[in-house]
Amino acid sequence: MKVTAAVATGRGKHLAVKELDLEEPGPGEVQVRMVATGICHTDALVRDEVYPTPMPVVLGHEGAGVVEKVGSGVTTVEPGDHVLLSFSTCGTCASCANGHPSYCTQFFGLNFSGRRADGTTAFSDHGQPIGSHFFGQSSFSSVSNVVERSVVKVPPTAPLELLGPLGCSVPTGAGAVLNVLDPEAGSSFVVFGTGAVGMSALLAARVANCSPIIAVDIVESRLELAKELGATHVINSRGENVAERIKEITNGGVDYAVDATGNREVFRSMVDSLGPRGHAALVGLAAPGTEAAIDIGRTILTGAKISMVIEGDVVPHTFIPRLISLYQDGQFPFDRLIKSYPFAEINTAFEDSKSGATLKPVVVF
Repeated sequence: MKVTAAVATGRGKHLAVKELDLEEPGPGEVQVRMVATGICHTDALVRDEVYPTPMPVVLGHEGAGVVEKVGSGVTTVEPGDHVLLSFSTCGTCASCANGHPSYCTQFFGLNFSGRRADGTTAFSDHGQPIGSHFFGQSSFSSVSNVVERSVVKVPPTAPLELLGPLGCSVPTGAGAVLNVLDPEAGSSFVVFGTGAVGMSALLAARVANCSPIIAVDIVESRLELAKELGATHVINSRGENVAERIKEITNGGVDYAVDATGNREVFRSMVDSLGPRGHAALVGLAAPGTEAAIDIGRTILTGAKISMVIEGDVVPHTFIPRLISLYQDGQFPFDRLIKSYPFAEINTAFEDSKSGATLKPVVVF
């Protein structure tokens, strides 16, 4: 069948919106007609060849849509089901079996290879293969063949035009707080970086009844939104010593912290801001080879714990419905982060995300 897709062709190039051929769904695949898909920083990193996914490829890994067809062996969904798409995993390794699928031993190959396990692709352009199955889904296409383990069935009343970010960026921040840090009510919390991931962590800290909740950034408009979403204190790191200010607010150091930036200097500030037995989580992606120095002589005396967290350490099939329920109950207003764009304007959406004009772009088909 003919589909409209945005194809990444290499560093520094805009995605090419064009017509492609899509195969019928294969064994274990679900064909999904996309309603909308979020744009994530990881898409930009792969587009710019920071991570080695073969080009050309259809990216996108925050899709939401409706099932059209299913391949042989699919048992969890059927045509007409409303679904949200998340990352792909093997389902059989020790991490998957123990409820930590984001640390699947086959994670990189399944999510970044741009191919099925047999090396084939679902998309082609005049007979030439185009990479597919990015994060099991390649959601920058009007229709895509998705691996069953990436598919999460959602209620038909849930707004598909908004749900895409619940597939990656939102649970990355929220899961780091609710799953990994698991803060006690009344404990202090700080998030460094108030993009979509950081704001999701802030919203989760509010769900957990943390206090105070501190947001750190260099963009005043984002700090103002952070206050509207529940931050009790905000810090513009351009003008203050962040660690000292946090220790002043928290009377000696923060209990829980999230770095959503992946910046080495910010990571150091996060570690330096921790109080006794504080727990910090790094969720922001950095380029391979990035190193950060910390004062291990001082840090060991605090008993601090530092966790490296991928995809919020969530099980998508249970955590995503939890976030939808919290949203529908008015406790998790992640929709405040979203700006929608027509699919044809996907490159504008990428540029607005890079400039900070938009926290979480979602393109609508």
